Amino acid sequence: MKLNKKQLFHIAEDFFQQQGWTAFPFQKMTWDAFLAGKHGLLNAPTGSGKTYALWVAIVLNYIKNNPDYKTKLKKGLKAIWITPLRSLSNEIEQTSQRFVDGIGLPFTVGIRSGDTPTAERKKQMKSMPDLLITTPESLHLLLASKDHQKFFGNLNAIVIDEWHELLGTKRGVQMELGISRLLGLSQELRVWGISATIGNLEQARQVLLGVDESRFRESVLIKANLKKEIEVKSIIPESMDKFPWRGHLGLHLMKEVVDIINSSKSTLIFTNTRAQCELWFQGLMTNFPELAGEVAMHHGSINKETRIWVENAIRNESLKACVCTSSLDLGVDFAPVETIIQVGGPKGVARFLQRAGRSGHRPGETSVIHFLPTHALELIEASALQKAVSTQAVEDRLPYILCFDVLIQYLCTLAVSGGFYPDEIYPEIKNTFCYASITEDEWDWCLRLIVHGSSSLQSYDEYKRVTIEEDGKYVITDRKVAMRHRLQMGTIVTATDVTVKYVTGGYIGSIEEYFISKLSRGDVFVFAGRTLEFIRLKGMVAQVRNSAKKRAQVSNWQGSKLPLSAQLGELLREEMINFQTGKKRTPEVKALRDIIIRQQRESIIPQRDQFLIETFKTREGYHAVFYPFEGRFVHEAMAGMIAYRISLLKPITFSLAFNDYGFEILSDQEFDMQEVLDNNLLTPEMLSQDLQSSMNATEMARRKFRDIAVISGLVFTGYPNKLIKTKHLQNSSQLLFEVFRDNEPENLLFRQAYTETFEQAIEEYRLFDALERIQNQEIIWKACEKPTPFSFPIITDRLREKLSSEKLADRIKRMQLQWE
Repeated sequence: MKLNKKQLFHIAEDFFQQQGWTAFPFQKMTWDAFLAGKHGLLNAPTGSGKTYALWVAIVLNYIKNNPDYKTKLKKGLKAIWITPLRSLSNEIEQTSQRFVDGIGLPFTVGIRSGDTPTAERKKQMKSMPDLLITTPESLHLLLASKDHQKFFGNLNAIVIDEWHELLGTKRGVQMELGISRLLGLSQELRVWGISATIGNLEQARQVLLGVDESRFRESVLIKANLKKEIEVKSIIPESMDKFPWRGHLGLHLMKEVVDIINSSKSTLIFTNTRAQCELWFQGLMTNFPELAGEVAMHHGSINKETRIWVENAIRNESLKACVCTSSLDLGVDFAPVETIIQVGGPKGVARFLQRAGRSGHRPGETSVIHFLPTHALELIEASALQKAVSTQAVEDRLPYILCFDVLIQYLCTLAVSGGFYPDEIYPEIKNTFCYASITEDEWDWCLRLIVHGSSSLQSYDEYKRVTIEEDGKYVITDRKVAMRHRLQMGTIVTATDVTVKYVTGGYIGSIEEYFISKLSRGDVFVFAGRTLEFIRLKGMVAQVRNSAKKRAQVSNWQGSKLPLSAQLGELLREEMINFQTGKKRTPEVKALRDIIIRQQRESIIPQRDQFLIETFKTREGYHAVFYPFEGRFVHEAMAGMIAYRISLLKPITFSLAFNDYGFEILSDQEFDMQEVLDNNLLTPEMLSQDLQSSMNATEMARRKFRDIAVISGLVFTGYPNKLIKTKHLQNSSQLLFEVFRDNEPENLLFRQAYTETFEQAIEEYRLFDALERIQNQEIIWKACEKPTPFSFPIITDRLREKLSSEKLADRIKRMQLQWE
């Protein structure tokens, strides 16, 4: 006899009671919606019980349709749980298994990712678990297997966890395609996403479910209204530089950080980059050796065993503190840590809230986050973040449109798995948000590319991957082509990593090839918290030994510069006014009082409707500093564009510097700022053309094209342990880029390289919005006698590119004294 809703809920509530819990309203709403056959998006913060919201719903739905569930179990895969991070899998597995064991349901839960042993994968192919926890890449590898229809035929649910992390990335597009295929294979499939708060939740639901209106009408958006109290405390130095500068990464506040570590049971210290993470860990070990063994480090390049050890040590509270990057931002569901420290501006409200939520990681508990400024002006950012926390002003995640490289990879995946008929697959693809606007001509072009290579590559057999059988089925029959495709599936194209090992053989981690390629034998560098001497590069393995030298360069990574989000830029501009009037009596306002007074005396603090430009002369030349407060990506593009526009009025060369608050144009000859303003140089008109001329857009597009060529399979990255060097990859993709530019400018992949350059690397839409805003503001040009406190961080940023940290500190001290 079938159970009714009340009886089904009773099963779950009994389990909750045994654990000493009560189900939240949002969990019950999710169970209800799922049992009613709906798709949906659940908006819930990390640590709120979201796994139980959906896993319980899936299990109750199975019980509803199989009342004799305790004696008769239908074999096969019933649900797939997608997680963007492998590190979350174990946690989800334990939570899911705990529930089914607790209610006496003989379900099995399995994990399938890059870390899953081969034997376990083979076992799964013979007999799938009831719930499979996997990543977007591993799901596509399953879709590439010959028997994939057999696996997915009885699938009832797919849950995409941390959907906000996938949205606005090519992995998200890959997920859209994966969902479209599963919906084609299983009529009963429910699609659900779990997302933290983002600005465009409704659009996030639309992207998840695709453009089929009936499916969207049958879906719900459920919000877990769990009020989370977040307390932001700024760490303020006893004395403030009158001329704030960045470059010391906040290390001068290390003693205050150690005091916080010692007064807390457990602390996470979040840095924005892996290099900063290494520096902070090194600094703590050098200056406070008594913390050895009590403080660890965690980032994505450290080997898996060490990362798991650190996560477990935080869980069982055997570590006092951990210096980490965003590798611990998401879910890794250890017991709540007591305290969070954020080093430097987090560049986005959502990221800041996510990190704050790691503390008091239980519903109803207050999260405490300490904000450590790396230069004085970041205290304004701290103040803006406090406002953002109270208003929940979080960023949108903008979805990608028409990623032809991901589509071409997907078509090859289907061709490897036993083949596909274009007429059957085309409607599925048109139903996704990413490809809703694809035309028949573009679709035919993609099909021609995988069969013949593009028009300029038809003479080369290596680009002919797919054959068409007599009945019109598209298949890959060549075993070598199939193997190469399977090895290269996925959309994460990073710079090639080099394995770092001791000469004696111990594995330490992996580091980007471009950093290692700059080292000579005997060079000393810091990595994974150790000081290492470089011996030699053997294939893709860097051999090293420990070094006792005190001075070493810090390993760095190319993805190390996060841009300020538009929302945080807006909040910063608003917050300026509070600092100017002095009405706010916060510790941040008090600490910055002298700097603010000095800035007002020598220039102004721009109000919301004002745009400030400062000019002054030093021994270096003539400086013009602009303050849009839009983040370094936008400033880099705007600086290049304005310098180009000035050079059209008068032949002149510039050097440029920029940070999150503004940018500097420096020249050895004077130019007339009034002429610049009179000629409307700060206008969005002719923006695309001027960007093309000023940013070397072709060079940027050429670099973007390397990733597109790899994802679409035009360039092969190599076999395991025989990876092709980044330099050679760049050369082969550049060759294709030149061929398309000269012979086939209408090539969709070639055009995509430019689209991505303008939309992602330059953020043209944000630049356009910023210039439109400036047009409606009062432009105030201040001719100053010397650099102002606001301009100082930008000037010192430029010097940091040229000088070692010791020389830079000396130089800055001299500059500060000179300008005092």
